[in-house]
Amino acid sequence: MRIHAFVWAAFFAALTAVGGFIKIPVPYVPFTLQIAAVYLSGCLLGPRMGALSQLLYVSIGLAGAPVFAEGGGLGYVLKPTFGYLLGFIAGAYTGGSLVRRFQWTKARDIWKANAAALLVVYAFGCTWLYIVMKWVAATPLTIGQTIWFGFLLPMPGDLVLCAVCSVIAARVWPHIRPLTMTRGIGG
Repeated sequence: MRIHAFVWAAFFAALTAVGGFIKIPVPYVPFTLQIAAVYLSGCLLGPRMGALSQLLYVSIGLAGAPVFAEGGGLGYVLKPTFGYLLGFIAGAYTGGSLVRRFQWTKARDIWKANAAALLVVYAFGCTWLYIVMKWVAATPLTIGQTIWFGFLLPMPGDLVLCAVCSVIAARVWPHIRPLTMTRGIGG
């Protein structure tokens, strides 16, 4: 991989960090703009580099930089929302894989990839939320409460971001495709 690819990954890691500072506090899982960077990194950088950008973001936060929505550091693993961060890595990979595999370039198709990425993020996030609330925080949530707070409550805003990012990716992709394909990012 070339240095150019890592610059793009770092850029999307930084975008994810910025998205964490733009938040609407809701119980248990704050609504942030981080998911927008997950959608865009997967669609525009491809599965490997998109996932790498999110892995870089999570690694920087775990190393102690306060880039997560509620701080940073290794102790963040015990936070109820840490599963969403792990989901960012898998979600970027999922979205990028679908876009590349089916060569989706239209916004309506890219929306499907972003929606799949969102479901992956929610699967990781809700699972972690349930486990941490039950066994670490000692304030257990029922499965219904976990689905409400971890999935249904943030879903409308995340779906709006899904649509917006699909349009952005469809418009930006033709302009960066030559750049990403010749510089070794495309996979």
